[in-house]
Formats: sequence, C-alpha cells, structure tokens
Amino acid sequence: MSHPRSTVDRETWTRTISFLLLGSICYALPWSVFAALPTSADTSSVLRIQGSNTIGAKLGPALVKGMFEEQGLTAIRIESGAVENEQRVIGKTADGRSVSIDVAAHGSGTGFAALADGSAELAASSRPVKDTEATALLALGDLKSPAAEQIIALDGLAIILHPDNPVSALNTLQLAQIFAGEITDWAQLGASAGLIKLYARDDKSGTYDTFKELVLSANGKALAGAAKRYESSDKLSDAVSQDRNGIGFIGLPYIRQAKAVAIAAGDSQPMLPSLTLIATEDYPLSRRLFLYNQPQLSNPWARALVQFAHSPRGQGIVEQSGFIAQTVKAVKIASQANMPKDYQDLAQHAQRLSVNFRFQEGSATLDNKALRDLNRLIDYLHEQDKVKGKVVLVGFGDAKADPARAELLSKLRAMAVRRELSKGGVFFRSIIGMGDELPVAANSADDGRIKNRRVEVWVY
Repeated sequence: MSHPRSTVDRETWTRTISFLLLGSICYALPWSVFAALPTSADTSSVLRIQGSNTIGAKLGPALVKGMFEEQGLTAIRIESGAVENEQRVIGKTADGRSVSIDVAAHGSGTGFAALADGSAELAASSRPVKDTEATALLALGDLKSPAAEQIIALDGLAIILHPDNPVSALNTLQLAQIFAGEITDWAQLGASAGLIKLYARDDKSGTYDTFKELVLSANGKALAGAAKRYESSDKLSDAVSQDRNGIGFIGLPYIRQAKAVAIAAGDSQPMLPSLTLIATEDYPLSRRLFLYNQPQLSNPWARALVQFAHSPRGQGIVEQSGFIAQTVKAVKIASQANMPKDYQDLAQHAQRLSVNFRFQEGSATLDNKALRDLNRLIDYLHEQDKVKGKVVLVGFGDAKADPARAELLSKLRAMAVRRELSKGGVFFRSIIGMGDELPVAANSADDGRIKNRRVEVWVY
C-alpha cells in the first residue's frame, strides 16, 4: 500500500533506522545480494552456530532450513550430530554442490566462548551478553551494539508442575524460596503434603541464567543442591510431567505435557505465560532470544541468516517453533475495575498493540529491540491506515517519592517514542503518562524498575 503524503519521510526513516541497526550487515539490502553465497570446497560447514539449547534444539535449525529454502537450495535435511544436542542442516545448490551449517546447543555461555576462540561465527543466547563476556570479546567489537545484538524472538520461562498439582499461582519470592530449598513441602503452598522435587537446567544454560537472575538472585537466593539438572529442555519437561511432586522452569515451547502456573512479581497480578503478555514483555519471566555476531560481520551466510530471522517469513518460523514472534498485532484488553479511568477508556474503545517500548538501562535511549520495533510499528500503522490521529502512547514508570514526578517522567518516555515515530509519518491522538500505575514487575530491584519503565501503544 502506498502513502503519498509520507513516502519521502518514511523512506528516509527506513534507510536511517536500517543503517543504525545493522551497520555493515546491510539489513536494508535486497535478497538478491545473497543470491551467490559461497559454498565450502570441502566437507566443512559454511557457518557454525553455538550456544543456547532453547534456540538450538529446534528454532535455530528451522531458521537455517527456511533460509536455505529462501536461497533456492533443495534436498534440505537436518541430521543429528555425533554429539548430543548438535545438528547439521544440509542442502544442495542448483549446480549440485552441498552446503551445510552446524548448530551446536550446549548452553548460552558456550556461544560466547565459541566466538572468542573462533569456533563459531554466531552465538545463540537466551539471555543478554554479560558485561564480563562483552569486555572479553571487545577485540571483535561491541557486542551490545545494534549491529551485533539481534533479538530474533521472545520467550517466557514457564514454571511447570505435574498436571494434577492444584497450585495455580506463585509469586517470584515463593519461587525463589522453593528452588532455594526453603519451602520444601507442597502443604506449605496449600496443596496436599508431599516433598517438593526440583528440576532445573544446567549451569551453561541461558534458561538457568535467566531464572537465576529474575528469581533467585533478585531475592538473594541460590539454587538448592538437591535440584536435578538437565541439558535438554524436553527431558526436563517430561520428567516434571511424570512427577506429582515436581516443579521446574522451562522455555515456553517446552511445556509439553506439564502444567504452567501463573506468576506474580511485586505488586503485579499473577500472569500466565500467554502469547500477548510475553509479546509485550509484561509477563514477569519473559525474556528475549538472541543471535550475537561481530559488528563487522564478514561471513555472508551469517548475514543472510540474521536478515532472514528478522524477516516476516523468519518471524513466521519463530511462531511455528512455539516462540513469540515480534510481529505487531492488535489485541482487545478487557476493562477491569482496578485500572485507572483513562486506561479503562482505552480498554473499552481501543485495542492494544503487541509491542512495548523499553529503554537502555539508566538512559532515555530506546534499547535495541525498540529500535527495530519502530520500523515494525510504522509499517503496521501504514498498512492498517492508522497513522492519522488513531494512535495513543501510554507511558509508565517506577514508583517515585513524588507521584507527580512519576507521572511526568512516564509522559516524557512516551514523548520520546512519539518523536521517533513522528519521523515515520505518524500523527497521534494523545499522549498519556500513567506514572507508577499498573506495575508489571517489582520496583525493589533495578531489573523490575527497568521493566516498569515502558511505553504501550494503543490504536482506535
């Protein structure tokens, strides 16, 4: 669909944001640039991906397969490697040459180690790169930059129980106490008596790192030594679903036959790991899934895969793999009595979009996901003819001693998003600051405060 009045502004904005996001990766270049990707002269792979089991077990190979199809390869197959949790995706070019990409899934930490020693070109991670890792890899470039950090999907850590367990909701403090071995019997949580058995991912897992950061460390706890540890997400989930006294944590696609419970953080309402709440990152245990590359990315297959992962078709594969795609969608929200009046009005008459804007830590600068979401949102608003007076931005923040200051800061955040979207030809109906209303995380820790500092998008 064309939009004559905003074509110049929109094209300029697209070129600008694409340059900022991927630099040398050339995100905005057409697919024909990669039509003659090189093949290996021997049996070695053209690209090696190392890291997260959450990504590497299913999503990574599926994205590689989709990228191969996009490039016109045929006879594509996925083979198990000689080592558990390793796979090779193989295809053939039009002239019969074989192309293969290796995906090894031994935990997020192994991906950064592989970047460091040159044994992989892409690191798959289910958590952000740690400061210590980024510092150790500075010789490769800034891994926290938009050109290096690729958010390819969203996921939520599901807390899973046996299907017959009657417990339906837990808060993050209770979770920490359970996994630290301080709450040891289900009777302490209102269920039938039974010794709680803990199931956890292994130390190399980004899933474990995320759980440790969001639940254990946030409450000053450490994982109990009695927890059974797993490298495989599938095996952990199946073990919990067969143990009436079991409890574990897992990525959303791996709930399988187990039962997920609702989770609350701080003053937030208990939330199930639903698609919408994870897409907006409001669910307390939501997380991002990443591919990390050198900012000056030289491997053309790595460039092609990153580009494909961000494309609509790539995001479709994300959704088919059980994760949450970053596609913008409109969702009807039920009005509730505990909502502020302005928010109730929105719930009654408008729809919320499945994207929230968040900011870099200690900064008014949009984070790397938000930078990409600007482009996604602008495209959606133009496609849906919502660019003229149909959009409401709602800013939120963490609690302040002065409520008026909290409201002002929340509105300033919304205005920061408005400035960027205006460059894409969007005109707004209103800008609202909600202060510290409707928290989605605890304000007692930095991570929670960062999560509460957000901007929602609503459309009429």
